[in-house]
Amino acid sequence: MTDESRGIGGTVGPPWSVDVLADLHAGVLDEREAAELWPLVNADPEALAIIEALEATTADLAELANEPVAPMPAEYAARLDAALAAEMRVSPAFQGASERQQEQVAPVVDLAAARRRRNKRIGWGAGIATVAAAAIAAVAIVVPTTQEPSTGGVAQPAPSAPAGPSVGGDGGGAEALVGKAIGVRDFGPLKTEERLDACVAAAGMDADVRPEGIRPVNVAGKDGVMVIYTTGKLAQFRIVAFGADCGPGNPAVLFDKIIGAK
Repeated sequence: MTDESRGIGGTVGPPWSVDVLADLHAGVLDEREAAELWPLVNADPEALAIIEALEATTADLAELANEPVAPMPAEYAARLDAALAAEMRVSPAFQGASERQQEQVAPVVDLAAARRRRNKRIGWGAGIATVAAAAIAAVAIVVPTTQEPSTGGVAQPAPSAPAGPSVGGDGGGAEALVGKAIGVRDFGPLKTEERLDACVAAAGMDADVRPEGIRPVNVAGKDGVMVIYTTGKLAQFRIVAFGADCGPGNPAVLFDKIIGAK
């Protein structure tokens, strides 16, 4: 964006640049700029009206995840099944993998249940990409690769990395992450929605209240998950971070704060 009113030190205020307000709402400005702009925006009815419109649009897009999803058309499902079956018949790699798998005990997967869960969350369009990626991954697993130097049978530990962006122990800096987290449902180290619900309940909160966003975060060196809730006030959110070890009887709340308009 090239709008000169965006930079602190330039002209900031009415008439507001929509680009500046969109960047502020999305959390792409740095923390210093955001802290300087929010009081000016909260004091300006026209700026708040634009922020409210952006929030309404974001909320509408987030609700699309709850809309009913049509199943994959039978025509495309049949084509995928035929392509996979043909690959398994002609590929020696697939045949060798099948023979080796017969010698092992594998867990039984309810394919129909898995498809229902997949279709509920991402729809048949994304399902096509998932199936195609799975087929490619299966081929890659059985294709011989260059052997790495031996480590004497001792597994080498993988370098650890933070689960998400780092913020202060009191949640300082989390405000800048809110804009990009709205509509996101990434459970990070908690992995599942059920695990997060247990953490929310342990903290005495209502697990049935749908968060506006969920994303991994690193709080003063501790991996966790940041959950964003609306408060009923314009441009105001409640953000709560749970540690990776939270669960029934152990909320492990890393921080709980209100941000935005007072």
